[in-house]
Amino acid sequence: QLQLVESGGGTVQPGGSLRLSCAVSGSTMDSYVIGWFRQAPGKEREGVSCINGGDRDMANYADSVKGRFTISRDNAKNTVYLQMTNLKPEDTAVYYCAREPGPYLGLCMVAAGRYAFWGQGTQVTVSS
Repeated sequence: QLQLVESGGGTVQPGGSLRLSCAVSGSTMDSYVIGWFRQAPGKEREGVSCINGGDRDMANYADSVKGRFTISRDNAKNTVYLQMTNLKPEDTAVYYCAREPGPYLGLCMVAAGRYAFWGQGTQVTVSS
């Protein structure tokens, strides 16, 4: 059974950094788009970043995190990472990773409706 498990969340001060991990089990993730999303209290789920499968070195980012967040994948470890730097209070949210249901060759998109499999989330709090 496919499972996605996020880890690496925590509390940091503004300007700090965190690296989130999304461990995928039950299936290889090589060919699939993996995305990161977040949801703050009282707000809708927001797409953060995504990365294409295979050897296609393509990624996409929400405007709000461009230049601060970097997504990467290690297919050998079946893990996708989200390196977050220069964190701001508005980055506070529960962060989720998700996988698209089938292989996709175009540039990935951070639209939640495209993703079929979701993790349980990890809390990120940015506060002084």
